[in-house]
Amino acid sequence: MSCIIKTESEIKKMRISGKLAAEVLEMVEKHLKPNISTEDINQICHDYIFYEKKALSACLGYHGFPKSICTSINDVVCHGIPSKKQILKEGDIINIDITIIKNNYHGDTSKMFLIGKTSILSKRLCQVAQESLYRSLKIIQPGIPLYKIGEVIQNYVEKNNFSIVKEYCGHGIGRNFHEEPHVLHYKNKENNVILEKGMIFTIEPMINSGHSQVKCMKDGWTVKTKDRSLSAQYEHTILVTEYGCDILTWQKNERISPTLFNKK
Repeated sequence: MSCIIKTESEIKKMRISGKLAAEVLEMVEKHLKPNISTEDINQICHDYIFYEKKALSACLGYHGFPKSICTSINDVVCHGIPSKKQILKEGDIINIDITIIKNNYHGDTSKMFLIGKTSILSKRLCQVAQESLYRSLKIIQPGIPLYKIGEVIQNYVEKNNFSIVKEYCGHGIGRNFHEEPHVLHYKNKENNVILEKGMIFTIEPMINSGHSQVKCMKDGWTVKTKDRSLSAQYEHTILVTEYGCDILTWQKNERISPTLFNKK
């Protein structure tokens, strides 16, 4: 398993794609209130990507996926399909997952949004999911094996008595939506690609408040927790640099710098 090292011109394009994906999440936040349907959220994002940013949604039509974004509410782990029938309620948590294509290059990111007043458990789950991602970003630098990312995430999540979904992982990204390598969110020493400057991949831990087991619904896309416990996910596209990493999908209001100097 290898990872494509990106050229300077490719990195430049990836920075643009990453920024655009981040801007979609920044834009949509003000629309996320009780009584909006996930289909309306999808349309708002689609129009913004297509008309405002002159970009494409990578999700739309990907292996037959019918919408421009993924909307995963409460016990939905990932790949939720927007629908007119699905209405946000006070207390819900929702992950919105955006992947755009601009100049043939992809930018991929997701985050959790809390709708109105949510439970203490919902808030804590989202905080731990985001912090597990942040902690993994703070160790990235050339020369470390890829499994260290998963080790950091797993240690932090399990210390907080939550569980990690192992069926889905981060991935290399560039001209293609999914490239090598697979980025696991738990420790597996076989995941031993050595990080090099110029690698670009996503890290996107999915964590559950209950057991880690998941099930795929009849639509062939929507993945839910088996025990109906809550699930949360945050995702960034990152570039390995000589000094650490750059977060290509960094958004305003993040509790982390877009540029991380991790090399001692």
